[in-house]
Amino acid sequence: MRIIKTIKEMQALRTELRSDGKSVGFVPTMGALHDGHLSLVTKSVEDNDITIVSIFVNPTQFGPGEDFNRYPKDHKGDIEKISTLNVETVFLPEIAEIYPKDFSTFIYVGGIGNILCGASRPDHFNGVGTVVTKLFNIITPDRAYFGQKDFQQTVVIKKLVKELGFNVEIVVCPIVRESDGLAMSSRNVYLSKEERNSALIIYKALQHAEDLILSEGMNDSDSVKGEIEKLIKSEPLAKIAYIEIVDPRNLKSLTVINESAIICIAVSFGSTRLIDNLILNRQ
Repeated sequence: MRIIKTIKEMQALRTELRSDGKSVGFVPTMGALHDGHLSLVTKSVEDNDITIVSIFVNPTQFGPGEDFNRYPKDHKGDIEKISTLNVETVFLPEIAEIYPKDFSTFIYVGGIGNILCGASRPDHFNGVGTVVTKLFNIITPDRAYFGQKDFQQTVVIKKLVKELGFNVEIVVCPIVRESDGLAMSSRNVYLSKEERNSALIIYKALQHAEDLILSEGMNDSDSVKGEIEKLIKSEPLAKIAYIEIVDPRNLKSLTVINESAIICIAVSFGSTRLIDNLILNRQ
């Protein structure tokens, strides 16, 4: 497995792969890899001749007071995990390689970046859009793999790809959960034992809402959100950031749940903010 740290070397490798006619799958990550990330890598290895994984904690998607400086890092452990999965290349650039001195060109993703998680994280999705654009330009993958847990991110990236004309297929893979239902996240390591137990209320609330909608026929969005809120608030450590039921294509809020929809939730436990979602289809 090759570890590449510069754009020049990465582009040279991509030129070589293109001349060989090999398909390239790309899995962008911020490291601290867990089984959710590895499921994306496994899918890419199945779909493509070559898989490239990037590890880069992107500073432009963190706001003031967020956890950029303490975001979990374990490059050695990450590389060991990846090496068991038939990955050919890891792109591991430094910040100065991606954002050289006087860097000033950024992507603006529009209003879709100002709702849900973006409402409390200004410029987060502009930072995501910027780094993904750079990585797509450097690696020029045939397919790129993202997890459903960060659902808003997947919608933003699909929009970016369509509007900027990238020739890359975006593949969204299902959420991977712990055995007790907690969605896997690199930030789960921040949780105390008590917070970790309390965080299970998120998936329980999503399952309860799914039952209300699909089994009991409830289709009023506000009523469903009220039931979710009531259940989550039964956990004293839970602080709700948002509960929304939206159209999965464009993230517009739904008043009536008649067809496909996605329930998106963000809840904090102590200083740790967790997100989760559940896709519904009433058809």
